[in-house]
Amino acid sequence: MKFKAAILAELKQPLVIDEIESQPLRFGQVLVRILCSGICGAQINEIEGAKGPDKFLPHLLGHEATAEVVEIGEGVTNVKPGDRVVCHWRKGAGLQGPTAAYSSARFPRINSGWVTTFSEYSVVSENRLTRVPPDLNPEYGALFGCAVTTAMGVVNNNARLGIGESIAVFGTGGVGLNVVQFAAKVCAYPIIGIDLYDHKLELARQLGATHVLNARRVDVRAAIRDIAGPQGVDVAVENTGLAEVIETAYEVTAPQGRVILVGVPAKSARHPSFYTLPLHFKKVLTGSEGGDCRPDVDIPKLVRLCRAGRLSFEGLVSKRYRLDQINEAIDDLRHGRVAGRCMIWMTEPC
Repeated sequence: MKFKAAILAELKQPLVIDEIESQPLRFGQVLVRILCSGICGAQINEIEGAKGPDKFLPHLLGHEATAEVVEIGEGVTNVKPGDRVVCHWRKGAGLQGPTAAYSSARFPRINSGWVTTFSEYSVVSENRLTRVPPDLNPEYGALFGCAVTTAMGVVNNNARLGIGESIAVFGTGGVGLNVVQFAAKVCAYPIIGIDLYDHKLELARQLGATHVLNARRVDVRAAIRDIAGPQGVDVAVENTGLAEVIETAYEVTAPQGRVILVGVPAKSARHPSFYTLPLHFKKVLTGSEGGDCRPDVDIPKLVRLCRAGRLSFEGLVSKRYRLDQINEAIDDLRHGRVAGRCMIWMTEPC
Protein backbone atom coordinates (compact mmCIF):
# COMPACT_ATOMS: atom_id res chain seq x y z
CA MET A 1 0.00 0.00 0.00
CA LYS A 2 1.03 3.64 -0.45
CA PHE A 3 1.05 6.35 2.21
CA LYS A 4 2.86 9.52 3.28
CA ALA A 5 5.99 9.41 5.42
CA ALA A 6 8.75 11.74 6.64
CA ILE A 7 12.14 10.53 5.41
CA LEU A 8 15.64 11.35 6.62
CA ALA A 9 17.41 11.58 3.27
CA GLU A 10 20.43 13.63 4.33
CA LEU A 11 21.98 14.45 7.70
CA LYS A 12 21.45 17.95 9.10
CA GLN A 13 18.68 18.62 6.56
CA PRO A 14 14.87 18.83 6.88
CA LEU A 15 12.94 15.59 6.55
CA VAL A 16 11.42 14.89 3.16
CA ILE A 17 7.67 14.24 2.99
CA ASP A 18 7.02 11.67 0.28
CA GLU A 19 4.53 8.99 -0.71
CA ILE A 20 6.11 5.60 -0.06
CA GLU A 21 5.07 2.02 -0.76
CA SER A 22 5.31 -0.94 1.62
CA GLN A 23 6.03 -4.56 0.73
CA PRO A 24 3.98 -7.66 1.69
CA LEU A 25 4.31 -8.55 5.37
CA ARG A 26 6.92 -11.06 6.41
CA PHE A 27 7.15 -13.36 9.42
CA GLY A 28 6.71 -11.43 12.69
CA GLN A 29 5.74 -8.14 11.04
CA VAL A 30 2.60 -6.08 11.68
CA LEU A 31 1.08 -3.33 9.55
CA VAL A 32 -0.34 -0.54 11.71
CA ARG A 33 -2.10 2.76 11.05
CA ILE A 34 -0.37 5.46 13.08
CA LEU A 35 -2.72 7.77 14.98
CA CYS A 36 -0.17 10.07 16.61
CA SER A 37 3.55 10.04 17.31
CA GLY A 38 5.78 11.89 19.71
CA ILE A 39 9.21 13.27 18.82
CA CYS A 40 12.13 12.30 21.04
CA GLY A 41 15.54 13.90 21.40
CA ALA A 42 16.93 10.67 19.92
CA GLN A 43 15.47 11.68 16.55
CA ILE A 44 17.17 15.08 16.79
CA ASN A 45 20.45 13.21 17.36
CA GLU A 46 19.78 10.99 14.33
CA ILE A 47 19.11 13.99 12.12
CA GLU A 48 22.25 15.73 13.40
CA GLY A 49 24.40 12.58 12.97
CA ALA A 50 25.40 12.56 16.64
CA LYS A 51 26.69 8.98 16.41
CA GLY A 52 28.72 9.62 13.26
CA PRO A 53 28.08 8.69 9.61
CA ASP A 54 24.69 7.12 8.86
CA LYS A 55 25.07 4.14 6.51
CA PHE A 56 21.30 3.53 6.31
CA LEU A 57 20.22 6.74 4.54
CA PRO A 58 17.56 7.29 3.38
CA HIS A 59 15.49 5.91 6.25
CA LEU A 60 12.39 6.48 8.35
CA LEU A 61 12.33 7.79 11.92
CA GLY A 62 10.21 7.81 15.09
CA HIS A 63 9.83 5.28 17.89
CA GLU A 64 6.83 6.26 20.03
CA ALA A 65 3.23 6.23 18.85
CA THR A 66 -0.31 5.00 19.28
CA ALA A 67 -1.60 2.96 16.35
CA GLU A 68 -4.26 0.52 15.19
CA VAL A 69 -3.39 -2.91 13.81
CA VAL A 70 -4.41 -3.31 10.16
CA GLU A 71 -2.82 -6.63 9.19
CA ILE A 72 -0.55 -9.23 10.78
CA GLY A 73 2.19 -11.35 9.25
CA GLU A 74 2.82 -15.05 9.72
CA GLY A 75 3.55 -16.15 13.29
CA VAL A 76 2.11 -13.06 15.00
CA THR A 77 -0.12 -13.99 17.95
CA ASN A 78 0.01 -11.09 20.45
CA VAL A 79 -1.98 -8.63 18.37
CA LYS A 80 -4.77 -8.89 15.81
CA PRO A 81 -6.42 -6.54 13.30
CA GLY A 82 -8.42 -3.84 15.06
CA ASP A 83 -6.29 -3.79 18.22
CA ARG A 84 -5.14 -0.45 19.63
CA VAL A 85 -1.40 -0.62 20.34
CA VAL A 86 1.52 1.42 21.63
CA CYS A 87 4.59 1.42 19.39
CA HIS A 88 7.83 1.42 21.41
CA TRP A 89 11.54 1.05 20.73
CA ARG A 90 12.30 -1.28 23.66
CA LYS A 91 11.71 -4.97 23.05
CA GLY A 92 8.44 -6.32 24.41
CA ALA A 93 6.59 -9.61 24.03
CA GLY A 94 6.32 -11.44 20.73
CA LEU A 95 8.44 -12.12 17.68
CA GLN A 96 11.23 -9.93 16.40
CA GLY A 97 10.47 -9.71 12.72
CA PRO A 98 12.89 -8.41 10.07
CA THR A 99 13.22 -4.69 9.58
CA ALA A 100 10.96 -3.27 6.88
CA ALA A 101 12.02 -1.58 3.65
CA TYR A 102 9.98 0.81 1.51
CA SER A 103 10.32 2.55 -1.83
CA SER A 104 9.09 5.68 -3.57
CA ALA A 105 9.39 7.34 -6.95
CA ARG A 106 12.25 9.43 -5.55
CA PHE A 107 14.01 6.76 -3.45
CA PRO A 108 14.30 3.18 -4.81
CA ARG A 109 14.96 1.86 -1.29
CA ILE A 110 14.03 3.46 2.02
CA ASN A 111 15.37 1.70 5.11
CA SER A 112 13.59 1.29 8.40
CA GLY A 113 14.09 -0.13 11.87
CA TRP A 114 11.96 -2.55 13.88
CA VAL A 115 9.68 0.38 14.62
CA THR A 116 9.19 3.74 12.88
CA THR A 117 6.33 6.15 13.45
CA PHE A 118 6.70 9.31 11.31
CA SER A 119 4.28 7.99 8.71
CA GLU A 120 0.58 7.37 8.15
CA TYR A 121 1.15 3.60 8.27
CA SER A 122 4.13 1.54 9.36
CA VAL A 123 5.40 -2.04 9.28
CA VAL A 124 6.51 -2.83 12.82
CA SER A 125 8.03 -5.89 14.48
CA GLU A 126 5.54 -7.64 16.78
CA ASN A 127 7.82 -7.21 19.82
CA ARG A 128 7.68 -3.42 19.43
CA LEU A 129 3.91 -3.35 19.99
CA THR A 130 1.89 -3.59 23.21
CA ARG A 131 -1.91 -3.72 23.26
CA VAL A 132 -3.78 -1.02 25.18
CA PRO A 133 -7.51 -0.36 25.74
CA PRO A 134 -9.23 1.33 22.79
CA ASP A 135 -10.40 4.21 25.00
CA LEU A 136 -6.88 5.15 26.17
CA ASN A 137 -6.00 8.72 25.19
CA PRO A 138 -3.84 8.24 22.05
CA GLU A 139 -1.41 10.91 23.21
CA TYR A 140 -0.87 9.02 26.47
CA GLY A 141 -0.09 5.90 24.45
CA ALA A 142 2.50 7.75 22.39
CA LEU A 143 4.12 9.02 25.60
CA PHE A 144 4.20 5.45 26.92
CA GLY A 145 6.29 4.47 23.89
CA CYS A 146 9.39 6.21 25.23
CA ALA A 147 9.35 9.21 27.59
CA VAL A 148 7.08 7.83 30.31
CA THR A 149 8.39 4.24 30.39
CA THR A 150 11.99 5.48 30.28
CA ALA A 151 11.37 7.79 33.25
CA MET A 152 9.52 5.07 35.14
CA GLY A 153 12.47 2.72 34.62
CA VAL A 154 15.04 5.35 35.57
CA VAL A 155 13.30 5.91 38.91
CA ASN A 156 12.45 2.26 39.65
CA ASN A 157 15.26 0.28 38.04
CA ASN A 158 18.32 2.50 37.58
CA ALA A 159 18.17 4.95 40.48
CA ARG A 160 15.99 2.83 42.79
CA LEU A 161 14.90 6.10 44.30
CA GLY A 162 13.59 5.71 47.85
CA ILE A 163 11.21 7.62 50.09
CA GLY A 164 12.84 10.82 51.34
CA GLU A 165 15.86 10.63 49.05
CA SER A 166 16.93 13.77 47.21
CA ILE A 167 17.14 14.00 43.43
CA ALA A 168 18.34 16.52 40.86
CA VAL A 169 16.95 16.24 37.33
CA PHE A 170 19.13 17.92 34.70
CA GLY A 171 16.99 18.73 31.67
CA THR A 172 13.23 18.87 32.13
CA GLY A 173 12.10 17.79 28.69
CA GLY A 174 9.94 14.77 27.91
CA VAL A 175 11.90 12.27 30.01
CA GLY A 176 12.98 14.71 32.71
CA LEU A 177 9.44 15.92 33.39
CA ASN A 178 8.29 12.36 33.93
CA VAL A 179 11.28 11.60 36.17
CA VAL A 180 10.10 14.54 38.27
CA GLN A 181 6.54 13.20 38.35
CA PHE A 182 7.59 9.69 39.36
CA ALA A 183 10.05 11.04 41.94
CA ALA A 184 7.13 12.87 43.53
CA LYS A 185 5.07 9.64 43.51
CA VAL A 186 7.73 7.85 45.58
CA CYS A 187 7.96 10.81 48.02
CA ALA A 188 11.48 11.90 47.16
CA TYR A 189 12.59 15.22 48.67
CA PRO A 190 13.88 17.59 47.57
CA ILE A 191 13.16 17.21 43.86
CA ILE A 192 15.26 19.76 41.98
CA GLY A 193 14.58 20.49 38.31
CA ILE A 194 17.31 22.20 36.28
CA ASP A 195 16.88 23.63 32.80
CA LEU A 196 17.58 26.69 30.64
CA TYR A 197 13.93 27.57 30.01
CA ASP A 198 11.47 28.95 32.53
CA HIS A 199 8.43 27.48 30.78
CA LYS A 200 9.90 23.99 31.17
CA LEU A 201 10.72 24.62 34.81
CA GLU A 202 7.20 25.85 35.49
CA LEU A 203 5.80 22.58 34.10
CA ALA A 204 8.32 20.67 36.23
CA ARG A 205 7.04 22.50 39.29
CA GLN A 206 3.46 21.59 38.39
CA LEU A 207 4.47 17.92 38.13
CA GLY A 208 6.13 17.82 41.54
CA ALA A 209 9.49 19.60 41.54
CA THR A 210 10.00 21.20 44.96
CA HIS A 211 12.75 23.49 43.63
CA VAL A 212 13.65 24.68 40.12
CA LEU A 213 16.87 26.24 38.88
CA ASN A 214 17.46 28.12 35.66
CA ALA A 215 21.08 27.31 34.78
CA ARG A 216 21.43 30.57 32.85
CA ARG A 217 20.91 32.60 36.01
CA VAL A 218 22.29 30.66 39.00
CA ASP A 219 25.40 28.74 40.03
CA VAL A 220 23.83 25.29 39.82
CA ARG A 221 26.47 23.54 41.94
CA ALA A 222 26.15 26.03 44.79
CA ALA A 223 22.36 26.18 44.58
CA ILE A 224 21.96 22.39 44.74
CA ARG A 225 24.18 22.18 47.82
CA ASP A 226 22.23 25.00 49.44
CA ILE A 227 19.02 23.02 48.88
CA ALA A 228 20.15 19.43 49.51
CA GLY A 229 23.05 20.00 51.90
CA PRO A 230 26.85 20.09 51.47
CA GLN A 231 27.07 16.41 50.51
CA GLY A 232 24.84 16.95 47.50
CA VAL A 233 21.89 14.89 46.27
CA ASP A 234 21.34 11.15 46.60
CA VAL A 235 20.48 10.82 42.89
CA ALA A 236 21.24 12.91 39.81
CA VAL A 237 19.54 12.16 36.50
CA GLU A 238 21.25 13.75 33.50
CA ASN A 239 19.15 14.06 30.33
CA THR A 240 21.08 16.49 28.12
CA GLY A 241 24.15 14.50 27.06
CA LEU A 242 26.31 17.63 27.37
CA ALA A 243 29.75 17.07 28.88
CA GLU A 244 29.65 20.10 31.19
CA VAL A 245 26.22 19.11 32.53
CA ILE A 246 27.32 15.51 33.11
CA GLU A 247 30.30 16.84 35.06
CA THR A 248 28.04 19.04 37.17
CA ALA A 249 25.64 16.15 37.87
CA TYR A 250 28.55 13.98 39.02
CA GLU A 251 30.02 16.71 41.24
CA VAL A 252 26.76 17.52 43.04
CA THR A 253 25.94 13.89 43.84
CA ALA A 254 26.75 12.62 47.33
CA PRO A 255 29.84 10.43 47.88
CA GLN A 256 27.70 7.28 47.86
CA GLY A 257 25.01 8.61 45.53
CA ARG A 258 23.88 7.48 42.07
CA VAL A 259 24.38 9.36 38.80
CA ILE A 260 22.14 8.12 35.99
CA LEU A 261 23.01 9.21 32.45
CA VAL A 262 20.02 9.26 30.10
CA GLY A 263 21.34 11.76 27.56
CA VAL A 264 24.04 10.56 25.14
CA PRO A 265 26.89 12.89 24.07
CA ALA A 266 27.53 13.32 20.37
CA LYS A 267 30.42 11.18 19.17
CA SER A 268 32.35 14.26 18.08
CA ALA A 269 31.65 16.27 21.26
CA ARG A 270 33.99 16.78 24.18
CA HIS A 271 33.78 13.90 26.59
CA PRO A 272 33.16 14.56 30.30
CA SER A 273 36.04 14.53 32.78
CA PHE A 274 35.87 13.97 36.53
CA TYR A 275 37.67 12.44 39.50
CA THR A 276 36.87 8.73 39.58
CA LEU A 277 38.06 7.77 43.08
CA PRO A 278 34.52 7.99 44.59
CA LEU A 279 33.46 5.21 42.21
CA HIS A 280 35.71 2.85 44.21
CA PHE A 281 33.77 3.72 47.37
CA LYS A 282 30.16 3.02 46.39
CA LYS A 283 29.39 6.08 44.29
CA VAL A 284 27.58 4.91 41.14
CA LEU A 285 27.83 6.30 37.62
CA THR A 286 25.77 4.42 35.05
CA GLY A 287 24.09 4.87 31.71
CA SER A 288 20.41 4.09 31.25
CA GLU A 289 19.05 2.18 28.27
CA GLY A 290 15.43 3.24 28.29
CA GLY A 291 15.29 2.75 32.05
CA ASP A 292 15.56 -1.03 31.48
CA CYS A 293 11.79 -0.89 31.09
CA ARG A 294 9.76 -3.89 29.90
CA PRO A 295 7.00 -2.38 27.76
CA ASP A 296 4.70 -5.41 27.86
CA VAL A 297 4.88 -5.35 31.69
CA ASP A 298 5.16 -1.62 32.42
CA ILE A 299 2.63 -0.19 29.97
CA PRO A 300 -0.30 -2.17 31.49
CA LYS A 301 0.74 -0.83 34.90
CA LEU A 302 0.61 2.73 33.59
CA VAL A 303 -2.81 2.15 32.04
CA ARG A 304 -4.08 0.80 35.35
CA LEU A 305 -2.75 3.81 37.27
CA CYS A 306 -4.31 6.24 34.78
CA ARG A 307 -7.69 4.52 35.02
CA ALA A 308 -7.50 4.66 38.81
CA GLY A 309 -6.79 8.39 38.71
CA ARG A 310 -3.35 7.91 40.26
CA LEU A 311 -1.43 9.26 37.24
CA SER A 312 -2.17 11.98 34.72
CA PHE A 313 -0.19 13.15 31.73
CA GLU A 314 -2.29 16.19 30.94
CA GLY A 315 -0.10 19.11 29.98
CA LEU A 316 2.86 16.99 28.84
CA VAL A 317 1.96 17.53 25.19
CA SER A 318 2.79 21.16 24.54
CA LYS A 319 1.97 21.49 20.86
CA ARG A 320 0.32 19.44 18.13
CA TYR A 321 1.23 19.27 14.45
CA ARG A 322 0.23 17.49 11.24
CA LEU A 323 2.68 15.18 9.48
CA ASP A 324 3.44 17.82 6.87
CA GLN A 325 4.47 20.18 9.72
CA ILE A 326 7.02 17.77 11.19
CA ASN A 327 10.05 19.91 10.36
CA GLU A 328 8.44 22.81 12.23
CA ALA A 329 7.93 20.50 15.22
CA ILE A 330 11.54 19.31 15.11
CA ASP A 331 12.76 22.90 14.98
CA ASP A 332 10.56 23.85 17.95
CA LEU A 333 11.91 20.93 19.98
CA ARG A 334 15.51 21.59 18.98
CA HIS A 335 15.33 25.23 20.11
CA GLY A 336 13.44 24.67 23.36
CA ARG A 337 10.23 26.39 22.28
CA VAL A 338 8.02 23.68 23.77
CA ALA A 339 7.92 22.69 27.44
CA GLY A 340 6.88 19.05 26.99
CA ARG A 341 6.40 16.78 24.00
CA CYS A 342 5.60 17.72 20.42
CA MET A 343 2.86 15.44 19.06
CA ILE A 344 2.47 14.63 15.37
CA TRP A 345 -1.05 13.67 14.32
CA MET A 346 -1.54 11.79 11.07
CA THR A 347 -5.11 13.10 10.91
CA GLU A 348 -6.57 16.10 12.68
CA PRO A 349 -5.70 16.08 16.42
CA CYS A 350 -8.38 14.63 18.69
